[in-house]
This record gives sequence, C-alpha cells and structure tokens, in this order.
Amino acid sequence: MTKPRKGMDRREFVTTATGAAVAVALAPTIWIKRQQKTLKILQWSHFVPSYDGWFDKYAKDWGTSQGVDVTVDHISLADLGTRANAEVAAQQGHDLFQFLSPPGAFEPQTLDMADVVQEAARRHGPILDLCKRSTYNPVTKRWFGFSDNYVPDPGDYLKSIWTEIGMPDGPATWEDLVKAAPLIKAKHPEIQIPIGIGMSQELDSNMAARAMIWSFDGSVQDANENVVLKSDQTLEAVTFGVRLFKAGMNPSVMSWNAASNNQALNARQTGYILNSISAYRTAQDNKLPVADDIFFVGALKGPRGTRWASEHVMGIYTIWKFAQSPDTAKRFLLDLIGHYRDAVLGSKLYNFPSFPGSVADASVPLAQKPDAGARWLEQVTANDPFGSNPPSKLKPISTALQWATNIGHPGPANPAESEVFDTFVLPTMFANAATDRMTPKQALDDAHQQVKKIFEKWRAKGLVAGGSGDHA
Repeated sequence: MTKPRKGMDRREFVTTATGAAVAVALAPTIWIKRQQKTLKILQWSHFVPSYDGWFDKYAKDWGTSQGVDVTVDHISLADLGTRANAEVAAQQGHDLFQFLSPPGAFEPQTLDMADVVQEAARRHGPILDLCKRSTYNPVTKRWFGFSDNYVPDPGDYLKSIWTEIGMPDGPATWEDLVKAAPLIKAKHPEIQIPIGIGMSQELDSNMAARAMIWSFDGSVQDANENVVLKSDQTLEAVTFGVRLFKAGMNPSVMSWNAASNNQALNARQTGYILNSISAYRTAQDNKLPVADDIFFVGALKGPRGTRWASEHVMGIYTIWKFAQSPDTAKRFLLDLIGHYRDAVLGSKLYNFPSFPGSVADASVPLAQKPDAGARWLEQVTANDPFGSNPPSKLKPISTALQWATNIGHPGPANPAESEVFDTFVLPTMFANAATDRMTPKQALDDAHQQVKKIFEKWRAKGLVAGGSGDHA
C-alpha cells in the first residue's frame, strides 16, 4: 500500500489514493479510446454511380471485419485539386486521397508507396507499365501514388448518324472527323456541334489535346524529360485543331465542363465525343433510346498512322505524410486490389485494373494471373453483363493497352507534367488558336514558354530531369 508522504494528513492521503485507484480502473477505457482505429478516405463522385454504392459498402464491411471506423467522403472531380491543396496547407485531412490524374506536384507531401506496390505485385503479378509511369518518379525513385485502376478513353459515336454519311464503323482517323462534320450538318441541321471535342479547362479537353498532339507525333516532353512541345509536329496538330473547330464545333466547347460532352451525346446534339463509357452507362441507366445507338472506336490515327489516346482517368491513391492511419490505409489498398474483379463489375466495366492479375480467378497460379486477368477483361467486354445491344458493343475498349498512354508520354508523369495538366496549358493553346485570338504558331510559342517555366521550377527542386535537350 502507498505510504503517506511526510506532511500529508490522512484526509489528503485518502483522496490521493482513491484518485489513483480510479485512474487505474479507468486506464483500460482511456487506452482503448486512444487506440480507436480510424480510416478516412476521400475520392471523387464516380461517373458511374453504381461504383460509389459498391465501394462504400465494401469499405464499411472491411472496416467492420478489421475493427476500423472507416469514413468515405465523395466530392466532384473538379474539386479534387482544391481540396488536396487545402489539406496540404492545413497538414491534416484524409488518410487516403484519390486523384484521377497523376499527382506528381504533390510528391513532397506523400509517402513512398513502394512497399504497397511490391506486395500487390507479389500477390497478383506486376502493375501495368502505363500505371507505373503515372505513379513512379524515376528521378527520386519514389512511388508518389498507388494506382488501382485506369480508364480507357475511346471515341463514342452515334452509329445511325455515321451510317447515314457512309461511315457505319465511325471514324478511324482524325481527318475523318473534319470530313464527317459538314456531312453530319447537312443531314442533321439540328446538330449544332457534330464533333463534340472540348477546348476548355476540364478533364476531357485536357485528354483530347494530348491525343491530338501525340497522334501528330508531337509531345510536351521527350523520354528524357526535355521540353519539346515547340515542334513542327505540334504546330501541325494545333493547325489541325483549328480546322476541326471550324468544321464541326462552335464557341460553346470553350466553356464545357467534364459532363458537357456526355450530355451533348445523350441529347443527340453531337455525333462524336472522346470519352469513357460513362455517357453510355448513363443513357442505359436512364433508359434513353440513344443508348442502343452509341458505339465505340479506339484511338484515331494521325497523318502518319500514329494512334495514341490518353487513359481517360488514372485512379491514384496517395497517403499524405501527415496521415493519421498510414498503415491501415496501406492494408486497405492491398485488400481492395484483392477484390478488384468485384470493383470492375461494380463500376460496370468503367474501371480497368492496374494489376491485371487481380481480376483473375483465385485458383490461377501467380505467373499466369496477368494473362488470365486480361482474358477475363476480353470476355466481359465481348459479352457485356450489363445489357449492351449488341452484347459485344464494348469490345473496342478491350484493346486499350494498344493505344492508351500516360500523361507525360513518352516520358513519366512527373511533377512538371502534372502541373501542365492541372493548369490546362494545352487545351488553352488549342482554344487560343481556334478562336483566332492567336495564330497557331503564336499559341504554340506561348504554351511552350509556359511549359518551360514549369519544368525549370520543378528541376530546381530536384524532382524532374532533362533540360539540356529543351527546345528553344
């Protein structure tokens, strides 16, 4: 028993001893409260709402099984960057933060995800190179994010309209769009935007600008991270963009948001968009007659046969350095990949797996998982389980890895490329030329100088290579 200290009367001793006993009795309760496991996840409001329903239930069930209080917050795609900057400024927020384009500019604030990537590969086989180039910085040798999925970005077209102009299989080249636009206008004067490609500060316009530049054999950087935007090939692409705008669009595409092209297609106000399958799934879900008329084509060929399109979105989870539950977050990601066939189906084939082996049957040996997963994707896109008419309608997206590439192609998605993407330098370049605000050459010169400044800033921070081969 504790002895009373010298000078302490009995009354003080009883009070102190009782307090100590109460503290001991409460200690387990206090400890449990402090050790309460939580996991806070932030991600976008998915364009195919069924995925949010699947994910939220999965996260809740996972939390119950693990003794973790999981909360999932959804915000619009357009708000992700603003929210990420706010959390970094406050140095507090979510444990898992999902981006939809490479968040290279946030690399200094993120944990290295090498251990999660390696463990996922040990269980399911390797990550796709497309997804590696979107989440790994070869300069710092850090995985600044973890990709669970990528989304193909095919062309969506109205088959009846293209059949009427003698092209029932839709366009095959970028030039086909220019040829088709006046023919569609002549047959359907009510369609004000025959070709629905945006030149605005939003996701789809960003992707379309890159697809055009790459297919004309240009790029922002080369494989060694030198700035090469200013080139004859990019100038050719910008000049083509002006022709395309004047042939098949109107000024409204300069103020589109990420949903505008979807809405235009489903309202039969355009005959072609460059997008994922989300517009089609929306038409199906709402039982719109246009759904049966929507078909798909892969990336379009440029003048020399090159065909590239950006992946539509790249699902990338980061864990902030200030996250409260980083280990729990990593465990959640690994278990999510272990259930990725369910995730693909939950998204109605919108999400494609970054680890193809994760959608293979569990009984398949590890070495065979990637090929088995690829075959499963081919099967479900060739016979859509969600009621396509015909069932093989989605088959073109199964070839995405033949023509989909990453932001930063032919190099990595470094912090400079991420900033160029997030500040909409390329769609603004096309818009400046298309509206005659600048000549194509002036628009290209202006964009090139912006890009060089962005790259120089990130090189000074030691996060981007190149420089010696920059174009003047």
